[in-house]
Amino acid sequence: MKLLLFGANGQLGWELRRSLAPLGEVVAVGHGVGPACVDFMQPETLAECVRAIRPDGVVNAAAYTAVDRAQAQPDAAYVVNAVAPEALARACGAIGAWFVHYSTDYVFDGSGERPWRESDEPTPINEYGRTKLAGERAIAAVLPGHLIFRTSWVYASRGHNFAKSMLRLASERTLLQVVSDQWGAPTGADFLADVSAHAISSWCAGRSAPGLYHLTARGETTWHAYARLVLARASERGRVLTVPADALAAVPTAEYPTPAPRPLNSRLDCSKFDAEFGLHRPHWSAGVERMLEEHLNP
Repeated sequence: MKLLLFGANGQLGWELRRSLAPLGEVVAVGHGVGPACVDFMQPETLAECVRAIRPDGVVNAAAYTAVDRAQAQPDAAYVVNAVAPEALARACGAIGAWFVHYSTDYVFDGSGERPWRESDEPTPINEYGRTKLAGERAIAAVLPGHLIFRTSWVYASRGHNFAKSMLRLASERTLLQVVSDQWGAPTGADFLADVSAHAISSWCAGRSAPGLYHLTARGETTWHAYARLVLARASERGRVLTVPADALAAVPTAEYPTPAPRPLNSRLDCSKFDAEFGLHRPHWSAGVERMLEEHLNP
């Protein structure tokens, strides 16, 4: 099997390069990797790449993920998050290839407390969410053979992430505030990549159905509780912090305004995925603990 992976140097794409390798030949495309002519702001180049390589399947881990910047640059976000995925889906359909894509909890408005189901009507409250929803709908309209995974609060050991930012700020400041009324599940890019490879294998073998699935780590937390865990584990390992875990201030979202509004409820109901693919999703804290072990004990 030949797989074409876009966004290969991002947090998720980097892990997918590893997890997809046992499935077959992986042609990775990203910044400085693969064809230099590929440009997500020029979707026609993506279709040309698919036609030239003729893979059995395409996995798209590329996206315009700068949420606040998307609020000021909605046209650019729309091209990357909606027009480009549609171009990839159409190109896949033309050669008989399947397509895997990733979306976000931000397609919902964040109301209520119940975890969102795939059947719930999306009502995004920012441009990032609107463009990602447009991408989902475009793919579904042109290519039945697709998997779309909506996820939330993605982090990775490689590069920047929330935990590393908290550790840095808690070592530099004497006061640190984190929002405490946004709920979700921190989800590791390594987990997403491994589960994606399993799902692709199951789908290609005819054991599972295509379509839209919610996929996050198990459990739920707030950004404040997440940060407290990070700082507590750092202190246990001897890291000197000017803001210890028990001094971390909790603030409501209303007191921490951002250019793009954030949903308060990012919980996703993953029971459809569990039933279809038969996997055990680990608790969010297990992945965070593992990532911290790597970061705090290099």
